[in-house]
Amino acid sequence: MLVPDERGVAVLGTLPGVRPVRYPERGPLPDAARSADVLVVAFGSETWLAPLCADLPRLRLVQTLYAGADGWARLLPDGVLVSNARGAHGPPTAELAVALLLAVYRDLPGFRDDQAAGRWRRRTTDTLSGKRVLVLGAGDLGGSLRRLLVAFDTTVTLVGRRPRPEVRTLTDLPELLPDHDATVVMLPYTPDTHRLVDQRFLALMPDDGVLVNVARGGIVDTDALLAELTTGRLRAALDVTEPEPLPAGHPLWTAPGVLITPHVGGYVHDFRERGWQVVAAQIAQFAATGRTDNLVTR
Repeated sequence: MLVPDERGVAVLGTLPGVRPVRYPERGPLPDAARSADVLVVAFGSETWLAPLCADLPRLRLVQTLYAGADGWARLLPDGVLVSNARGAHGPPTAELAVALLLAVYRDLPGFRDDQAAGRWRRRTTDTLSGKRVLVLGAGDLGGSLRRLLVAFDTTVTLVGRRPRPEVRTLTDLPELLPDHDATVVMLPYTPDTHRLVDQRFLALMPDDGVLVNVARGGIVDTDALLAELTTGRLRAALDVTEPEPLPAGHPLWTAPGVLITPHVGGYVHDFRERGWQVVAAQIAQFAATGRTDNLVTR
């Protein structure tokens, strides 16, 4: 098994029958790679690491340290499974989504600007309490967010990719979007969700609606969002963008009504430990059964 850091060696080395070997970032794979059946990958490693998988003849599973699978499901040969770290970063990401909603509704950026200017400007703001929130994503992230939002006396509607009790589907969006004050995007990034939030989607949101994206930037059509922000009809809070990192001078930086954070949803002090604990459970399951609970549909 190949792992990207020494913490992975320490955590996975305690599992029976598992021999983790560390591989260098952006370097040649160690000699042990040819006998490795599992590859654990960190965020953002697809571009340099996926081409090297051709040199792993026994590879059976790619296990990510993060909730998404992003490019891996499209880059690997048939027969190689992909599993993610769903369950590791749900609570912190949901917490950030709530923080962004509160910041937008209570105008915390505006008060911070007043503080920087030494200006005491008392004024009324909006409130999250009582809002109707549409959450796109009904897995670990969406479930974590719904539990937090209950404390703010909100009405929450979950939308998933498949129907189940108390979960609507993406085909219901034309009906749901006009009836919700805020929409939070927490879906996996797949070909089906690429630019799901497009001009038509945004046009269905009500005036003064709030869009929060804590998933992947490619789910939102940046140009369409910029057009709505420029008119002032919608507001947004974005932890992810397209492109990412957002380059200096990009119009999103200065668009009215937008709050941007640099993809830090799950990036809390113990985020690596959270990821490794979930990965350890998935690897133990794979060693015993040849499957994991977090397998990603390819």
